[in-house]
Amino acid sequence: MKTRFTERFGLDVPVVSAPMAMAAGGALAAAVTRAGGLGFIGGGYSDPDWIAAQIAAAGNDPVGCGFITWKLAQGAGGGLPLVADVLARGPRGLFFSFGDFAPFMPLARDAGVPVFAQVQTVAQAQQAAALGADVIIAQGGEAGGHGATRGTLALVPEVVDAVGAQALVLAAGGIADGRGLAAALMLGADGVLVGSRFWASAEALVPAGFHAAAIRAAGDDTARSSLPDIARGLDWPAPYTIRTLRNDWVQRWQGVADGPSDPQTRADYAAAMAAGDADNAPAIVGEAVGLIRDIRPAAELLEEMVSEARAALARYR
Repeated sequence: MKTRFTERFGLDVPVVSAPMAMAAGGALAAAVTRAGGLGFIGGGYSDPDWIAAQIAAAGNDPVGCGFITWKLAQGAGGGLPLVADVLARGPRGLFFSFGDFAPFMPLARDAGVPVFAQVQTVAQAQQAAALGADVIIAQGGEAGGHGATRGTLALVPEVVDAVGAQALVLAAGGIADGRGLAAALMLGADGVLVGSRFWASAEALVPAGFHAAAIRAAGDDTARSSLPDIARGLDWPAPYTIRTLRNDWVQRWQGVADGPSDPQTRADYAAAMAAGDADNAPAIVGEAVGLIRDIRPAAELLEEMVSEARAALARYR
């Protein structure tokens, strides 16, 4: 499937795996790259040792690395030393979400590494294009993990119209099969960023309990809130909330003053997350969970997605 994105990056298919914090490690990123797409490691909350280990796990397969930008900027040296270290390892791209990536642009430019910028509004897309982002990801609110409120279907073509002449545009949010890929291309996107479907892959660093909960769930079973961030002691800036599955834990804390912020509750939450206890910590997944019915290798998922997209597009020729 040829698009501006595949031609620019030398790919077989216009599919990128999202840099999901702590879930997208080197094995998943490498598997997507080997299958013809472009895989990203989720640098998340900027643990240098974890990032280095996952880059090593990717081996010689060219992958990128993503950052939660506001958290990165709080690190030593404003995050610049960590970005420089990652750049020294030869990533295929740097991916910035949820914050100002301008301070890191000179480093990326000097290294000749493309910059991917994820946005949730047209204004953010225009700002990213003005800063020189190579690829702009228009993320709809259907996405799992953190995001905002715009819907993918309307946001993507609006971003394409606003910045498509200046940068490549990928669609994100609720895209988990070939129908979603075909729809994104028809909206004018150059490709797609896929999170939840690869989160539910054999290579993802996700406990089995969360995968099992996702397979049983429908898209109606997800919700956005700040509860998991409160439980983790993470001061996420507005307007970003996190989409997870609804469960007993979410129901228990919804509307409670101060939320799950006491030390014991935080400790219990961390233990549940580590164990994949889907009753006492919500699985972090998007509305596309309703399209997920199994856990398979990422290469199989990507091959099936592209095959479905080709068939869908062929019906309208």
